[in-house]
Amino acid sequence: MGDFAVHLAVAHQISSARAERAILSAMDIGREEFFAQFGRSIDQLILCHRQNLNRKRKMRPSSDPKTRWVDGTPEYSAHICGLRKLFPGALFIHIMRDVREVVRSMLNFHRIAGTQLVANEEEAYKYWLRTVTACARAEQAYGPKIIRRLPYSALLENAEAAMRSLLDFVGEPYEAKCLEPLARRINSSNVPANFVADDPATNPAIVDQALKLWAELRDSPQPAESFQTAADALEAEFQQRVRYTAELDKTYRDCQRKLKQLEKTSS
Repeated sequence: MGDFAVHLAVAHQISSARAERAILSAMDIGREEFFAQFGRSIDQLILCHRQNLNRKRKMRPSSDPKTRWVDGTPEYSAHICGLRKLFPGALFIHIMRDVREVVRSMLNFHRIAGTQLVANEEEAYKYWLRTVTACARAEQAYGPKIIRRLPYSALLENAEAAMRSLLDFVGEPYEAKCLEPLARRINSSNVPANFVADDPATNPAIVDQALKLWAELRDSPQPAESFQTAADALEAEFQQRVRYTAELDKTYRDCQRKLKQLEKTSS
């Protein structure tokens, strides 16, 4: 849905480009309303199809229909700005884990999924750096009322306190059943106890950068407020993605034309 948000912005831009001659501009349908309407439709679609997911996962039908849903896709860390446009009321939880443990987990992901999540140790460190840096920037941009940082260790050391904290954050009552999935090790990827991630081909500068960021976030609290400059920076990056996507077809056509010209010249 991160890429979808970008394409939605492109669609609104194109549909509003001719001022009053464009239907969106003529009807005063601004981008915020445009985004939010699509977000509401996605929300309703997911909620009404919950029973299909339960059936496929062989879960019992619930007598208490859920009204909220969670998506734990790590890549969404790079799309928080766009996701907030689609879902203005969305809240984000940044579960922060020791980079070394994450690398071990990613390198053994194939044990539970059957496919490789990353090609090698260096790619695993880069993946962690990319996603955690994005989350840290979002913490600064939107503040603790929108995004909550939770140390992964809190889920292991005091699961009930951690879950109560998260439920308070999203405005939901605590239920003991929420702890049931934590009764076993979470996100372990079946890592063997004797597994060591120590690839000599890994760039030590990448490892050092990741360890430094992990130490900084581990030892410092989450920002207590939001910063407009950080929010503006994320907005600017989102707009840059929109411009790039909007101009992609034109850029491709220009490249094709230049290639044809070069072929004629060379012949």
